[in-house]
Amino acid sequence: MSLDTARRVLKSKRKRFKTSWRAWTPASKSCGPLVRLQGPRRCHRHGKIRPHRPKNLCNTFQHRNAILLLTRGGSSARDMGMLARGDALLAVSYGGETEEIVRLLEALKRLEMRLVTLTGKIRSTLAEASDVVLDVSVKEEACSMNLAPTASTTVAMAVGDALAVSLLERRGFRPDDFAALHPAGSLGKKLLRVEHLMHAGEALPRVRKDTPMPDVFHEMSAKKLGMTTVLEPDGRLAGILTDGDLRRLMEKHRGAVLEMRATDGMTKNPQTIGPHVLASEALNLMEKKKITSIVVVDEANGVLGVVHLHDLWTLELI
Repeated sequence: MSLDTARRVLKSKRKRFKTSWRAWTPASKSCGPLVRLQGPRRCHRHGKIRPHRPKNLCNTFQHRNAILLLTRGGSSARDMGMLARGDALLAVSYGGETEEIVRLLEALKRLEMRLVTLTGKIRSTLAEASDVVLDVSVKEEACSMNLAPTASTTVAMAVGDALAVSLLERRGFRPDDFAALHPAGSLGKKLLRVEHLMHAGEALPRVRKDTPMPDVFHEMSAKKLGMTTVLEPDGRLAGILTDGDLRRLMEKHRGAVLEMRATDGMTKNPQTIGPHVLASEALNLMEKKKITSIVVVDEANGVLGVVHLHDLWTLELI
């Protein structure tokens, strides 16, 4: 690829971005029809706009809990059964003129649907029938022949992203909402809280301060975390005992360790975190402190659970 050509293409797209402010004012109005809806929204594209562009736009909206279903030119009539009265449709069409669009518009009006359109022809049939029109026109494409949709598709995606982010803010979308909607995705995993990952209840290793060492061994072996919490009588954290602590005790005291209690070998004031800390933050802390487990406590230092380093590694947070 010619370096001069690459520069010309990027310059063309950058120039269009500088003049795309015309779309921002109506873009704020277009949030209204979308933000009030709870059901599906349909994204429709026509003409030369490449199918993956509106598909990417649909994915952007879906990440923000504003569902958009992609309809390609030639299939809209068959897909009308998926629409419901009162839905909103986001149309992406540079030219805004085909016979199929006209038929689609009649059905949309009959269903009392709101129509938000991204188009390069603000006087087209589609634009005239829309509730909100977002101008994504370009003076020329980046293509040397001014034919292939290049600058126009980039601008359409940029304006669509601006609309999606505006919708996010209008609906009060939070990181917790993203994690709840995308628990298996890499972004959703990074937003998980330790309270959703910790070993709690019967899976939590715990002993009392006066627990005999043989029982401590049994608890650690049964829970398989390589450690156990040591609790005060009221349930607050007194300390922890790890495999490393036990090895050091054995090296120093030999068989006498079996006569000891949990309080004799525990590490006091261990590192702790709260239940609402992000899993990624917990991982960073554990790697920084070079520890394999961390105790999750409440505001009163009551033990809620334990997070192990291996639990965080499986999330591939790095």
